[in-house]
Amino acid sequence: MDLLLNLEDRNYNVATALENLRPGTSWIVEGNTYDGIIWKSNASTKPSRQEVEDEIIRLKNKWDNDRYSRLRAKEYPPITDYLDAVVKGDQEQMQAYVDACLAVKAKYPKPE
Repeated sequence: MDLLLNLEDRNYNVATALENLRPGTSWIVEGNTYDGIIWKSNASTKPSRQEVEDEIIRLKNKWDNDRYSRLRAKEYPPITDYLDAVVKGDQEQMQAYVDACLAVKAKYPKPE
């Protein structure tokens, strides 16, 4: 059975797996399937189906495990708020920025 992933993010697909497994090689992927790989590189051998599937699973797990980081990034206050406080020497504003960041971290804790 061909590995065909219709996933929301491009970070885990056959092309990305190939880039990670065989950097600098030449290939084309038709349809995001292993059977759709047209290997053009003489410098390296085509990775096995299992290698590609394992790399896609690794990438997907990494994507899932880094979810907290993406959520945090959307909610952190702009760094310009902190820089403005530093330039003005406003300790209260700096502390408000730190407190806002800590609140976001608490809302989206890093998985253990």
